Amino acid sequence: MVTSMTETTISPGRAGIAGSLAAGTALALTELIAGLTERVPSAIAAVGGVVIDSSPRFVKEFAIAVFGTADKGALAIGTVIIGLLVGWFLGRATPRHPWLPWAGFGAFAVLGVLAALGEPQASPVPTVIAITGSAAAGVGVLHFLLRDEEQPTDGLADDPYRRQFITKAAGIGAVATVAGLGGRRMIIARSEEVRQSVALPVAELTVPAPPPDASFAGIPDLTPIVVPNDEFYRIDTALVVPRPDPETWRLKIKGMVDREVEFSLDDLMKRPLYEQYVTISCVSNEVGGNLVGNAKWTGVKLVDLLNDAGVQAGAEQLVGRSVDGWTSGFPVDLAFDGRDPLLAIGMNGEPLPPRHGFPARLIVPGLYGYVSATKWIEEIELTTWNDFDGYWITRGWSKEAPIKTQSRIDHPRQGEKVAEDPLVLAGVAWAPTRGIEKVEVQLDGGEWIEAELTSPLSDKSWVQWRVETAAGTGRHEARVRATDGTGATQTADTARPAPNGATGHHTIDFEVT
Repeated sequence: MVTSMTETTISPGRAGIAGSLAAGTALALTELIAGLTERVPSAIAAVGGVVIDSSPRFVKEFAIAVFGTADKGALAIGTVIIGLLVGWFLGRATPRHPWLPWAGFGAFAVLGVLAALGEPQASPVPTVIAITGSAAAGVGVLHFLLRDEEQPTDGLADDPYRRQFITKAAGIGAVATVAGLGGRRMIIARSEEVRQSVALPVAELTVPAPPPDASFAGIPDLTPIVVPNDEFYRIDTALVVPRPDPETWRLKIKGMVDREVEFSLDDLMKRPLYEQYVTISCVSNEVGGNLVGNAKWTGVKLVDLLNDAGVQAGAEQLVGRSVDGWTSGFPVDLAFDGRDPLLAIGMNGEPLPPRHGFPARLIVPGLYGYVSATKWIEEIELTTWNDFDGYWITRGWSKEAPIKTQSRIDHPRQGEKVAEDPLVLAGVAWAPTRGIEKVEVQLDGGEWIEAELTSPLSDKSWVQWRVETAAGTGRHEARVRATDGTGATQTADTARPAPNGATGHHTIDFEVT
């Protein structure tokens, strides 16, 4: 049957559509199977993860700059689009080269298997069967769609098989879409169901709810002093959120320690828990960007766990490893200098959401996340400074990364038209572990105006600021700068995020009507 395909009897356009649908079906099946069983990872996520790990630094910067916290979705969609395009070309080439779909989908299977077997939850045999079976199903769909196309049409303009093709293609497309989206929803739902089975104990040392003077009310677009979990930014390299089983998950501390120790989630919950308000930030945050947030974190003091292991003399670096292989590293001294880093198991009064690191993550006040905030952590290793470089260090980012003093204008928004008398400008400022001493705003290049600040929740937490001033109608420019608790004012010199954080004054244009 396959050898009867000829260029004269098969429409190239329909052959391309058939190829795309075949590829889409194969991808959808891998998602569906990943949703049905934890033993088989998502092939889309696995391939996407390889792309992330293999990408140079500028690609990562571009993705975050363009897509922000939606970069994971953009990469997943991009992976699917590339698969559909490859399927299109395979389909168009099928009439001339009937063997090509087998080679092309076979290559897809090999790539998917190799990538998926690198995922921590992958079981080799089910993974190989699932991905190769999905690829074979894709080839089957391609030939099913082109089967009627092999019939002669005698050169008639009115192709009698067009309607049949459209009907079959629409049905397969609908089934593939439902299967793919359904599989993805099952993956997400399974992670949330596991988290909801865990109850967060009451902390031994709690912090009070933010008092009224900790935030300003009634200012449009002003970021809340404590960011809700579902609004908190997420930047990491995991295309699909890892889902460790809390029953079998363990945290191991090893390396330059007197004794290796291991903790279950239950072990951690039985220890004294502490709460802290801490602002964390991604090093990729541009000046004025939103890759920063403040939350109430609950967890075990990292120092207590390290003391259980006994840190040896000469240990200079604390390396965190995630269940998906991601790593970070920061100086051991910073764990003992009074900033009180946490092995966090809770966020804003509930167990860590899966996308934010369930069952446990590191929160190290004052350090950018790429050197400290290991999510889905499973191992801590004590080593020397030169013996190990974390994930992003090998990709050109600085090895030491204290969070820079920063401020942002939330109201008005860039380009916004406002009708206010007097004009109100407001935003947030942060310098974790140093605190914010002063925020100043400059309007249209004039004198710097000192802003009113909210009462800080801690020196590790950001503050809100506001200024009321007279401004006439028309276009205006505003910029903001902050001075931290050491007396250092953030620089006006502009720098991109790489290699250790952006600098400059956030500046906006707006119009008063």
